[in-house]
Amino acid sequence: MSTAVERAARLRALHVPGTPLVLPNAWDAATARAVVAAGFPAVATASAAMAPALGYDDSEGTPPDEVFAAVARIARAVDVPVTADVERGYRLAAAEIGARLVAAGAVGCNLEDSDASTGELVPVEEQAELLAGVRAAAPDVVINARVDAFLHGSGSREDRLAEAVRRGRAYAEAGADCVYPLVVDRLDLAEVRKLVEAIGVPVNLAFLPGGPSLGELAEAGVARVSYGPGLFRVLQGHLEAALAAIAAGGSPYPGGPGPA
Repeated sequence: MSTAVERAARLRALHVPGTPLVLPNAWDAATARAVVAAGFPAVATASAAMAPALGYDDSEGTPPDEVFAAVARIARAVDVPVTADVERGYRLAAAEIGARLVAAGAVGCNLEDSDASTGELVPVEEQAELLAGVRAAAPDVVINARVDAFLHGSGSREDRLAEAVRRGRAYAEAGADCVYPLVVDRLDLAEVRKLVEAIGVPVNLAFLPGGPSLGELAEAGVARVSYGPGLFRVLQGHLEAALAAIAAGGSPYPGGPGPA
């Protein structure tokens, strides 16, 4: 069994611009094991999948004790590095966030820069202070700093891109290993290249339906690609279809008989 320091170093080394770390996000031990069995070298959680799986709403609706307990179950279930989406830390102090990550066996984390209660961006200095505090408390943990300028910023698209770069640079200076500008509407490869070139540390982007392919993101210099709650929602769709088939008197299984 590798040590936490070794797993953290392995996770950090997987962030290679042009050869991105691909993370089909998990939400429990079973899905984490499936990710590893499929050959992926690390496991990332997604709060928007984990929260409903635990019976809560996303946007910090899950009690932190339950979040970190779920992360610990995942970390115990797999032998690869685990990085945890902990939103903005559930209103915990930076030192406690770092300590809880380490205690849960996570060697990486996502921390976002918008306030879950208001949906507004927090001041960049405040977020940089949080990131620096987590870095001080957990020096080996790989910090992925999510930037919500595209989601909650103001002004034109160009203004939001510039704000994402400004925040990304500040977070890198505060100790973030990777910067994650979250774009959920569309991804323009020219914008991707600007982010990669201007931020200056490994950049994480979300894989979106109808967006650039993994190959295109790699060519643009992306170092990490996340699927967020995407797989959870795909599987929920399959479950809902199967349940509808049963409710109609049919079979949930492919090729099974239809309603009588």
